[in-house]
Amino acid sequence: MLSLISLPGMVCLVLRIGSIRLALTLLGLPHTACPSGLRPAVSCSLSHLFRTTTTTRAVSTSCCNLYTTTVRTMPSSTVPHVKARCRQYPGSKIERLLVPDEKVDWAQSWPQYDPVDYTDPAVLKKPVWADPEIGSFSPQFNTVDGNVDRTSFEGIYSVENGKPLNPLGRTGLTGRGLLGRWGPNHAADPIVTRWKVDPEGAKIHHSVSKQPILQFVSIKRKDCGEWAIPGGMVDPGEQVSLTLQREFSEEALNSLSVPPAERALIYERITQLFSSPGFQVFKGYVDDPRNTDNSWMETVAVNFHDDSGNSVSELPLQAGDDAGQVQWVDVDSSFALYASHSHFLELVAKERNAHW
Repeated sequence: MLSLISLPGMVCLVLRIGSIRLALTLLGLPHTACPSGLRPAVSCSLSHLFRTTTTTRAVSTSCCNLYTTTVRTMPSSTVPHVKARCRQYPGSKIERLLVPDEKVDWAQSWPQYDPVDYTDPAVLKKPVWADPEIGSFSPQFNTVDGNVDRTSFEGIYSVENGKPLNPLGRTGLTGRGLLGRWGPNHAADPIVTRWKVDPEGAKIHHSVSKQPILQFVSIKRKDCGEWAIPGGMVDPGEQVSLTLQREFSEEALNSLSVPPAERALIYERITQLFSSPGFQVFKGYVDDPRNTDNSWMETVAVNFHDDSGNSVSELPLQAGDDAGQVQWVDVDSSFALYASHSHFLELVAKERNAHW
């Protein structure tokens, strides 16, 4: 069993909600504690509180096959987003207006609601990944707007005064913050796993659970120093399946910096793995501290499993630009991870009948 990671400015807590055991990581961000009166028993680092429903459906794309199983995760409608209401906005000295639980829902009248307006200067410089300010262009929300997908996994969202409204409610801050797009900002998180084996190639079982141990590729994020699943934003016009493959290649294998011959081998092995059926772990709104009333994160997390250990497992891991370190890590409930990644791995372990 792995020990908890000790990183500067980071503390791991374990919270049991019913039968779900979550590893919670406190971000090393200044003043991220939940304000008084906003669920004092819940850490602001908790990315989601979940409920489950029973669904089974097959999903396919032109580049990879995805399947979902009987467990479908989604934010609980009775628990408003938490991290998106933490007082201090990340990477800034901006403080949100405090939003109590009972005022999160847009349907609740709050005539005095006067949130802080903030868009990071880097976003206002109009990089290629960011929208212009509302007024200088007219985005088409709830549809595919040119190459930009402005639809939400949460369904139709409201638009007020030309600006989209966060489907989970008020956050105490308008504008885009650190996010580039008005409305949903789509990301993809590839969870690449293999079995932990002994020198003879036999699966290693955990001493307590007696179940086989999975390993996954984890990166150490440069922005906050936390371990995480590699992932990134979906480019305009890009299929999510290609984003999953591209982000894993760039962040975990540093494919952009290796010699052409090595890059060809990476492409061959990656294509082999990502062409196999993938388990869609999660698809929906992410309770992210960067979220605002007008911009928010959504993601698709997919597990690709190297069952035989002869594809990606044989490639040397090398951290890309966005990752400080990269390594294979045992899947275990005690391993502290960024945002809701621990919960994603719990679902993968259950799907693969592995130790958690």
